Amino acid sequence: MNPFSSHAPALSGPATDALPVTLDAADLAHGAIGLHVETGGTLGLDTVADGTRSLAVADNPILPLAARRVRATGTTAQGIHAPVLA
Repeated sequence: MNPFSSHAPALSGPATDALPVTLDAADLAHGAIGLHVETGGTLGLDTVADGTRSLAVADNPILPLAARRVRATGTTAQGIHAPVLA
């Protein structure tokens, strides 16, 4: 049972799913409202605002950053998942 099924999805609310990220495959199928990284390192990504960023991240952060694509070039972090409102 989903206690949130009668509520409209909100960016500040819980994600409805967390999808594994395939590096550089294409833009993420659903716009990610953040990223979760299991093993830290460098994260190369494109934001929904068309910015290209390189971020150093520790193990297990949840980054509240809307991402469009995670790039293979420049990414050493592993186990990346995208919380989405699917």
